[in-house]
Amino acid sequence: MLDLAAVEPLVLPLAQALRARGWRLATAESCTGGLIAAACTAVAGSSDWFERGFVVYSNAAKVELLGVDPATLAAHGAVSEPVACAMAAGALARSPADLAVAVTGIAGPSGGTPDKPIGLVWLAWAVRGGAVGATRLRLGGDRAAVRAATVAAALQQAQELARP
Repeated sequence: MLDLAAVEPLVLPLAQALRARGWRLATAESCTGGLIAAACTAVAGSSDWFERGFVVYSNAAKVELLGVDPATLAAHGAVSEPVACAMAAGALARSPADLAVAVTGIAGPSGGTPDKPIGLVWLAWAVRGGAVGATRLRLGGDRAAVRAATVAAALQQAQELARP
């Protein structure tokens, strides 16, 4: 379970940066299952800047809700840079948000492979009228720790992108 009080110090500066720009945020989450959206909406006044969250745990949901190309999923797998970027771009395309963050990864305790070990997470972002990008994270700990660290990384990245 994510300690929402622990991420509040990350959410408040994000909220301030988004408000300063008049921006709204959308999230697209796989391995975190909505925890980034939950962290954002745990803060009073988040309706000023949080637009919506997509929880797309299955590949079918990634395709149906975000428009991820099935061929991209087949070629690279769900936990990959191309899929993470497509998720972020899809969240932006399917919302009036100005900024989207997306995460896909392997939180464990099973599901890892030598090429894609437990703790591998791709964090992607898309800015309306701007860039789509991604970063690869290698996170340690158990499932809860990987998910909590992913939430923190996504909030920090969103804050950096939203700074005026």
